[in-house]
Amino acid sequence: MDTKVYAVSEITQLIRDILEDSFPALWIEGEVSNFRPHHSGHLYFTLKDPSSQISCVMWRSRAASTPFDLEDGVKIRVFGNLRVYEKAGRYQIDILTIQAAGVGELQILFEQLKKKLLEEGLFESAAKKSLPKIPRTIGIITSPTGAAIRDIMSVLNRRAPYVKQIICGVKVQGDGAAEEIAAALSAFNHHGVADAIIVGRGGGSLEDLWPFNEEVVARAIYESAIPVISAVGHEIDFTIADFVADVRAATPSAAAEIVVPAASELRDILIQSRQNIENIIREKINLLRMQMDGISRTHAFRRPENMVKQSVQRIDELAHRIHLASGNYLQSQESLVSKINQNLRSLNPENVIRRGYSITLKDGKLIRSIAEVETGDDVSVKLTDGLLHNTVVSKQYDKEA
Repeated sequence: MDTKVYAVSEITQLIRDILEDSFPALWIEGEVSNFRPHHSGHLYFTLKDPSSQISCVMWRSRAASTPFDLEDGVKIRVFGNLRVYEKAGRYQIDILTIQAAGVGELQILFEQLKKKLLEEGLFESAAKKSLPKIPRTIGIITSPTGAAIRDIMSVLNRRAPYVKQIICGVKVQGDGAAEEIAAALSAFNHHGVADAIIVGRGGGSLEDLWPFNEEVVARAIYESAIPVISAVGHEIDFTIADFVADVRAATPSAAAEIVVPAASELRDILIQSRQNIENIIREKINLLRMQMDGISRTHAFRRPENMVKQSVQRIDELAHRIHLASGNYLQSQESLVSKINQNLRSLNPENVIRRGYSITLKDGKLIRSIAEVETGDDVSVKLTDGLLHNTVVSKQYDKEA
C-alpha cells in the first residue's frame, strides 16, 4: 500500500485549517515579553505565564488604538484569533484589542507618564517656585459650576476679602478638558494678571480626575512663570498635576487656605462623584466593534485577509535581511578601498626613491632606456633630497637586455 508523503507546506496548511477553524476569537491573559515594535508600525511580542508562552502580532491599524504603551513585564489581556504563520510554521495570536490585566489601563498610563516626567526632572524640588507672601490677585482654574469653585471663593472671601479673584472656567473632566486647562494656564502667564494660580476640581474616580494626569497639563504647570497650587480631588487623591505643581493642596478649600496669609480651620469637602456616561457609551461602541470584527473573520472573509497578513509579515522579515546584507556589503567595500590605498602607497615613486633608488630625467621626462639619450645630452638624476645635473659621456648596453 502506498504511503502518503506530505510536503512541508501541505501539512502546515492542514494544521492551519484545523487550528483556525477549531478556535473562535478568544481572550488570553499573560505577561508581555520580547516586545519588538517594528518600524512598519506592527507590534510583535510574546505573551507568557509561568509555564508557557505564545507569539503575538498586532497589525499597525489596530496598534494605533492601543490605550497604553506596551513594554516587557506589563500584564495584559488580549482578544484575538489563533493563526498559523506558514513561513515559520508556528502558531500565534492575531490581536484585535488589548486591555490591562490586574491594574487598570488608566493606572498603567499614570505610572508610565509619572516615570517619564520624573526622569525629565519635572518633579524636582529645585524647580518649585515660592508662593507670594501677600498676593493681591489669585487666578482660579476650575469648573464654573462645580463645588470646587464655591469652596475656593467662600474661603477667599472669608479669609481675604481684599484679594482680587480672576476665575477662568474650564471643563474638568471628559474630552477636551486637559486642553482647556493648559490653555487657561497659558493665558494667565501671557497676560500676567495673577500672583498665584489655583488649578483643580473636586474629588471623583480616576476617570473623573484624568485630565489632571494628562501630559499637556503637566507641562503647562511646569512652564508657568506664576506659582501654581494643584488642588485636585480629596486628600487621598494624587494626580500628575500634584507632583509638577509648586504646591499641592489636599482639597480646593485647602488651596484657598494656603494661598492667602490668614489662619482658618480646614473644612471637609464632600463631593458626590458620578460615573461619566461617555465611558459607558464608549464601552458599548467597543463591544459592538468587536462583534462586527467577529463577523468579518468568518471563513468567507478570513482567507484573503490572512494571505495579505502573511505577506506583510514576510515583507517585514525580508526588509530585516536586506538591512543586514547591505551592512555586510558596505563593510567589504571599505576593506577593499583600504587595500587599494595601501597598494597605491607602495607604488608611489617617492617611496621607491626613499629606499635608495633614483629616477633619470631628460627635459623633465622619465628615461626608461639608454636608447632615449645620446652622448652629450644633459640629464637629471632625482634623488630623495634633490636633483643631480649630468652630461652623458658614453653609453653601454646591458648584454643581457
